[in-house]
Amino acid sequence: MKAMILAAGKGERMRPLTLTTPKPLVPAAGKPLIEYHLEALARAGITEVVINHAWLGQQIEDHLGDGSRYGLRIRYSPEGEPLETGGGIFKALPLLGEAPFLLVNGDIWTDYDFARLLAPMPGLAHLVLVDNPGHHGRGDFHLTDGHVRDGDEAPGTLTFSGISVLDPALFAGCQPGAFKLAPLLRQAMAEGRVSGEHYRGQWVDVGTLERLADVERLIGERV
Repeated sequence: MKAMILAAGKGERMRPLTLTTPKPLVPAAGKPLIEYHLEALARAGITEVVINHAWLGQQIEDHLGDGSRYGLRIRYSPEGEPLETGGGIFKALPLLGEAPFLLVNGDIWTDYDFARLLAPMPGLAHLVLVDNPGHHGRGDFHLTDGHVRDGDEAPGTLTFSGISVLDPALFAGCQPGAFKLAPLLRQAMAEGRVSGEHYRGQWVDVGTLERLADVERLIGERV
């Protein structure tokens, strides 16, 4: 299985750090955030990774290179203008091939074991969901008997972690350009073609300087 790391965001809420450094290269406990993903993917047995980028993207390429020092082969999908989540993945599909691929947001930190996602999946997508963090109390989706359905404000919602496995067929009929991933997922959910799991381990959406500090605290506790 190949993997894709989404790394095209500007990280505006993490200024001034991200004025001169792309968000995936912001260090947490002395290591760029994206390197935690690369090391975890390599441990899971994945060898090929695609990374999209836009804001200060050349820095990402210069820092990570071809991926060989992580035991990986990294290929890049540069975006002149950010294409949002769906558009960025769609542009990278020629690099990802026709088989399902693992997708992870570059701006999260987690101790999730990516090897859990290598088994075949039955539908168009498999989502890893987590407990709703304080900054996203309404959640995103419901998980019932391993199936994910669209969320609402009723109790029991969970938050999409930014970790998933997607079948390229999810993007059938899409056109190049900027578009979001969520509507495609919701359509597949309506068709009963999205599975999921509830992960209760460590996970942080590193969207602010305060949450970056949370990550550094968690890493410190693991040492």
